[in-house]
Amino acid sequence: MLLIAIGNGAAYSQTFITYGTNSISKQEFLKAYNKNKTTVSDKEKSLREYVELYSNFKLKVKAAEELRLDTLAQIQYDIRNFRDQVLENYLNDEKGIEKLTAEAFTRSQKDLRVVHFFIPASANALAADTNRAYNAVMALYPALKAGNQDEATLLKKTAENSGAIVNKSDLGFITSFTVPYEYETIIYGLKKGEISKPYRSKNGWHIFKLADERASTGRWRIAQVLVAVAPDANQAAKDAAQKKATEIYTLLRNGDNFAATAKIYSDDKLSYLNGGELPEFGTGTYNSNFENEVLNLKADGEISQPFLTQFGYHIIKRMGFSPTPPNTTDEAFMFDLKQKVMKDSRVDAEKEKYTKELINKVPTKKITDVKESDILRYADSLMKNPSDDQTKAYPISNKKVLKVKDQDLKGSDWLAFVREYKTNLSVNRNENNKQLWDKFVATSALNYYKKHLEEYNPEFKFQMQEFKEGNMLFEIMERNVWGKAINDSVGLLKYYNAHAINFKWAASADVLIFNCTTAKIAEEAMTALKKGKNWRVIADEQAATAALQADSGRYEISQIIGANYASAPAVGTYTSIVTNIDGSATFVKYVNVYEANQQRSFDEARGLVINEYQQVLEQQWLAELKKKYPIHVNESMIKEML
Repeated sequence: MLLIAIGNGAAYSQTFITYGTNSISKQEFLKAYNKNKTTVSDKEKSLREYVELYSNFKLKVKAAEELRLDTLAQIQYDIRNFRDQVLENYLNDEKGIEKLTAEAFTRSQKDLRVVHFFIPASANALAADTNRAYNAVMALYPALKAGNQDEATLLKKTAENSGAIVNKSDLGFITSFTVPYEYETIIYGLKKGEISKPYRSKNGWHIFKLADERASTGRWRIAQVLVAVAPDANQAAKDAAQKKATEIYTLLRNGDNFAATAKIYSDDKLSYLNGGELPEFGTGTYNSNFENEVLNLKADGEISQPFLTQFGYHIIKRMGFSPTPPNTTDEAFMFDLKQKVMKDSRVDAEKEKYTKELINKVPTKKITDVKESDILRYADSLMKNPSDDQTKAYPISNKKVLKVKDQDLKGSDWLAFVREYKTNLSVNRNENNKQLWDKFVATSALNYYKKHLEEYNPEFKFQMQEFKEGNMLFEIMERNVWGKAINDSVGLLKYYNAHAINFKWAASADVLIFNCTTAKIAEEAMTALKKGKNWRVIADEQAATAALQADSGRYEISQIIGANYASAPAVGTYTSIVTNIDGSATFVKYVNVYEANQQRSFDEARGLVINEYQQVLEQQWLAELKKKYPIHVNESMIKEML
């Protein structure tokens, strides 16, 4: 077995490319290649091109390492910042989250109508009250399951016999994320007509009955006008509200704009300014009475008659409908579902389970130099004066108390943990000191795992290396190529004079370019130009509002109207006004037109000259690096890859 393990380890880190005394493993190369590759017809050509590209990349990074660019304050800051950003992604159990997302998707396909029986019994209730609630639920459950009594009579009888409060409520239809996850799991485990076993929560006992089910009704967008009625309103107030709602409905039926009507008449202060529109919602968001009225609207734009809920009289208009996707190919729906999972309490158990797995990877050992009784005793003493100075002043403060792999933690670390935990009301659960010590051990192990994540997770190590080398590459390229070329005015001019033939115009034109915020402004500007108004005057008149921007310059015609134009435009002509996705509009006027192959001046060609000169500098630099670090490729591995 040992020989096999050694053999596998050697294969895993086979050297594919060497540059000087440095090496690139087959694994590292393929990881980078597969991440960046595109579909190709000639795989060997693609591989060899990437060998050249990746080797050049590593040579440049090596040059940056020699200059110790990775120690620059900005690069160090960027690396730390990036590490903090991506770290949490590697502390989530992706498989667990995917499992929960798949479960939520399956549940989202059905809406379930639920009847809820509830017997209150708080965690701090008196023993007698707790017993009464227990006796009530144990009597109620078999009776409901038998189904041979009227439920109202049964609940009354159970309450009288036990002395407990017994409630029943129709929850209407629910779907995934409508009720707490533990209830949802019980409900979706039932068959139609089935009664759940009693479930104890911190507030009492629950029994659920699955009364009905249907295929998911999807999600709706509606707008509403609400004429509010107070729950305790007298009949005259209710009649007045109904009369007002009827009058509003008549206005809408006669063609009044719904959004404008909502702004004037609706008492829903959360939606009236938005034309009455509510956020998109699905099953279980509102009560069943409201939901049924929404379901009765069969087409977008349809308006309901006024109907009454506990909030008053509603008139609703269907604005849109999205069916629940029947499969997981809808990426937007699945992404939204995953985000809900990650924000929901259902993910906590998976996170806790996964965190325990991570902690178990880090060996911990209590150091016996300090008695356990002292460790726990000084935790109590500290809270009488939980200062930073006091944390370091106890006899155990400078003694080692815990070994986390190769790191020793002192008593001061333990006491600092106690102080921070007990003074943080959002996390403190009032554990005893022994429980708190166990939490300290687990937290210390997890912190060690995070700090040394590169040692435990090859994917994370690769991502951090990739980011670090990318930053170093940018810095070395700026120093040796990009910035060097831009600042070398003499070299640029010399290169232009030696290669002027490379810098000629294709068919080109002097043009005026107008960018306007709306098509109407563009039309007005074009009309003014055609009447002879100076383009600068037109631009200046719009300067205060920034509704129009204009510029002039020489451009190749293909840059303006595309490479496949049929013929050169005539002087004085205009392109059509093009309206963009954001509503802005653009047009061009041709002032002068030039034939192809005219020589660009140095100033006109400067951008192109810089680009070519940068490439020359880069190739010269790479040639020097390849002499210093000769590259050798394992040809047999290329054949294996193919």
